[in-house]
Amino acid sequence: MLTSQWTTQPQVMGIINVTPDSFSDGGRFNQVDSAVAHAHQLIAEGADMLDIGGESTRPGADPVSIEEEINRVLPVVYALKDCGVPLSIDTRHHELMQRVLDVGVEMINDVTALIDPLAVDCCRQAQVKVCIMHMQGEPNTMQHQPHYTNVVEEIYSFLNKRIDELVTAGINRDKIYIDPGFGFGKTVDHNLKLLQQLSRFRELGCPLLIGVSRKSFLGKVTNTEVNERMLPSVIAALWATLSGADILRVHDVKQTKQALIMWQAIAEGEYR
Repeated sequence: MLTSQWTTQPQVMGIINVTPDSFSDGGRFNQVDSAVAHAHQLIAEGADMLDIGGESTRPGADPVSIEEEINRVLPVVYALKDCGVPLSIDTRHHELMQRVLDVGVEMINDVTALIDPLAVDCCRQAQVKVCIMHMQGEPNTMQHQPHYTNVVEEIYSFLNKRIDELVTAGINRDKIYIDPGFGFGKTVDHNLKLLQQLSRFRELGCPLLIGVSRKSFLGKVTNTEVNERMLPSVIAALWATLSGADILRVHDVKQTKQALIMWQAIAEGEYR
């Protein structure tokens, strides 16, 4: 059930894709200078934190070498380590995790839910925040006829089990964030059902990180191309907020922040 307002506004996480093949902005920010400039623009627009990734995990994406991912991400991290907002790194590889944790990154955002024991060790030793995401299959195959009997309950069960496993492995529960993985091995209907019942995941007791920005299911519902999905993305982010999201991972920081501020002002009936 939606409420008219939330206790605290979610943090808005700006996306920095240092890749030539990201689904939404591939190639625009794959040089250090352009990535850093984009990061500062997102901060100026109100980003509370930044998520930097050097490997595209869009449907059908091929993996890149560890060396290439490190070469893409590490210079950007060094350039932004004193930018004034926390940095998150979107990676599934422990080699990159270790390198960026040495620089002081505050979160590891792993689409494979830290399945690699060496990744768990890195994060445990650093006592860093981690985001574990659900994905059915691998990026290059995950959209080949994904199937669930009950998508919400199956992903809930997966995340619940994974949280327990990470706590047993020595990661503090208060460091664990969860992400149902919109678009990662899900049909349009799966994604809509997850959004509709997003509040169910609050019962796991971990903060929710939600990434729906510009994704293909929004385009299919609204018949829009990727560069036309700002409004559907903001609406989906607002729904996620009303359902209990703690972090919104978005491309359109300025518009998302404006929507949150406006909704809160109307809900409270006053201008602060």
